[in-house]
Amino acid sequence: MKMSEKDDEELKNRILHVLKGVIDPETLIDVVTMNLITNLEVKDGNVELVFRPSAPTCPLGVQLAYSIKTAVKRVEGVKKVHITVVDFIMANELNKMLEEDE
Repeated sequence: MKMSEKDDEELKNRILHVLKGVIDPETLIDVVTMNLITNLEVKDGNVELVFRPSAPTCPLGVQLAYSIKTAVKRVEGVKKVHITVVDFIMANELNKMLEEDE
């Protein structure tokens, strides 16, 4: 059964709520408030988003990317999560690791 646009929007809101629980241990601020999550798209339970660590050499970039993915995957109604990491020294490697984890 296909989800409606309303269902997609409700799921997107639940995802944003959960992402506010993903805290950057260095700043103690959540990834949504820090604007580290952009281009959040939800379509029929498939989620795509862009994660931009706070600095290109952020020592917690990998940990945060996996925390974000884990949090989103736990939201009821989410079928698949695709994260694209940008502006990070190890973006290519991290994107490959995140894809393998799908």
